[in-house]
Amino acid sequence: MSDRVLATGAGGFIGSHLVERLVREGTRVRAFVHYNSRNDWGNLELIEPAIKSEVEVVTGDVADPFSVRNAMRGVRTVYHLSSLIAIPYSYVAPQSYVTTNVQGAINVLQAAREEGVERVVHTSTSECYGTARYVPIDEAHPLQGQSPYAASKIGADMIAESYWRSFGLPVATIRPFNTFGPRQSARAVIPTIISQALKGGPIRLGALTPTRDMNYVDNTVDGFIAIATRPSAVGEVINIGSGREISIADLARLIVKLIGTHAEVVNEADRLRPAASEVERLLCNNEKAGRLTGWTPAVDLEEGLRRTIEWVARNLDRFKTHVYNV
Repeated sequence: MSDRVLATGAGGFIGSHLVERLVREGTRVRAFVHYNSRNDWGNLELIEPAIKSEVEVVTGDVADPFSVRNAMRGVRTVYHLSSLIAIPYSYVAPQSYVTTNVQGAINVLQAAREEGVERVVHTSTSECYGTARYVPIDEAHPLQGQSPYAASKIGADMIAESYWRSFGLPVATIRPFNTFGPRQSARAVIPTIISQALKGGPIRLGALTPTRDMNYVDNTVDGFIAIATRPSAVGEVINIGSGREISIADLARLIVKLIGTHAEVVNEADRLRPAASEVERLLCNNEKAGRLTGWTPAVDLEEGLRRTIEWVARNLDRFKTHVYNV
C-alpha cells in the first residue's frame, strides 16, 4: 500500500487548507476536484505555487463511481470532503444534494472498501444536530434534518456508519461546527459580513439571533489529521468545535469593531430561512475529540477573525457584495 493520501473536495474551502497542510508536513497528496471544462481547481489555485506543484490533481465527479474508483487506487488514507454545502441552495435543488452527498459517500466508501484503504475520514456537519435540544452538543445529541442539506448529510453519515458496522471499513466521522477562515466564499456568514464591512456597508444579513460555534479553519484541519492518525477514532463520530457560541448579531458587531468601521447591520427578509428550517443554536461539546485524539482548538475566534479579515481585504474583488450568495 502506497503512503499517498486522497482528499476529495480538495478544491473547496476546508479541502484546500487540508491539502496545503498535508503537503507542508511531507505527505504525498492526491487531490480530487470536480471536473470542469476550464480545468479550474477551485481554491487549490490560491495556494503557493511551490506547494501546488507537489499535489497530484485528478478531476472527476464524486457522484460517478468510476472516477472515484480511479482516484482511490493506491492510496492509504482518504479524507472525504466532497459535498454540496450551501443550505439556502438546498431549498432550490434538493435532489442534487442527495446525488452528491449521499450517493457520493457510497461511491467513496465502496471504492475504499474494494481498494483496501487503511482509513477513511468522512466529513459530517454540525447542521446534522439541528437546533440544540441541550448544550453543549455532544455526539449523542439527536439528529434533526432541518434542511435538505442537513438531511443529506445525516444520510451520508449513516451510510458511513453502516460500512463500519457491516464491512469493518475503518471509517471515522468528523463533525465540524462552523468553520471559517481565508478562502471561504460569501455563501458563509463571516466572509459575508467582512466583505460588506470592508466595502463600507451596510451589512445585509438574515436572522440575527441564532448562535453558532465558530471555529478557525486551522483548528478544523488539526482535527482532520488527528482523527486520521489515531486508532481510537475508528468507528466513531467526533465533534470538532471551539466550545464557544456567539449570536450572528454579536458576531457582526465584533467584526465591525475589529475592522474599525461603523457599518449598520440590516436584516433582509429574502435572506431568512424557512422558520422551521433555521437552526437557532449550536454550541459544541468537544470533550470526545480531546479524549480520543488529544485535539484542542489552538486559534481563538478573535485571532481567526483578524487573519480572515486580512485575507478578505487582499482579495476583496472576489466578493460580489451587491448580491445575496445563495
